[in-house]
Amino acid sequence: MKYKNVKKAEFLDRPNRFIANVKIDGQIETVHVKNTGRCRELLIPGCTVFLEKSDNPARKTGYDLICVQKGDRLINMDSQSPNKAAFEWVQSGSLFPEKVQVKAEQVYGNSRFDLYVCSEKRKAFIEVKGVTLEENNTARFPDAPTARGVKHLEELIRCMEDGYEAYLLLVIQMKGITRFEPNWNTHREFGETLQKAEKAGVHILAYDCLVEPDHMEIQDPVPVYLEGNYDR
Repeated sequence: MKYKNVKKAEFLDRPNRFIANVKIDGQIETVHVKNTGRCRELLIPGCTVFLEKSDNPARKTGYDLICVQKGDRLINMDSQSPNKAAFEWVQSGSLFPEKVQVKAEQVYGNSRFDLYVCSEKRKAFIEVKGVTLEENNTARFPDAPTARGVKHLEELIRCMEDGYEAYLLLVIQMKGITRFEPNWNTHREFGETLQKAEKAGVHILAYDCLVEPDHMEIQDPVPVYLEGNYDR
């Protein structure tokens, strides 16, 4: 997936979940943050961020904050980009060997899954989760308790019982990651439900991404470790 009209800026502060103050070409500007997660380890005063200029003149903010530089690693923190990248990736034939039809936002039971895939060989639901939390080259999810995430895992188990294939696709929005594991210290229930889902046959997949200021694409598989360890 690609962005248009990307601009480099300096992050100053984040008054609330939805906006941030940045410095662009020496001028202070308030921008929209395309991620309502905490992201405290990413948005540090003085860090370099990248913005996409909005083409909507009626908006209060003229830019969206989409990427952040963390050391020598560029991290995409746009919460909408994983679904878009996943749709393109699955549709291109990167996940399944046969030609498939891909539909976004498909309702099943009490949930709305991100992708539904069908072909002569399969009917599958895919739930996509974007991952931006990294520590010592280990990616973790979630960065805050997520009852919605637990619900999605339970629904994936149920759809398997009805004969569908089920996938959790963890889109790690950066390169240089050596492993993925649940964020046990933040939300133990999510980790336990993830273990339950894997035992039930849900496919747990993690992939890193090639990230540039103006685009992001899913690239290489990352090993998934689901062993419980709550005080790492």
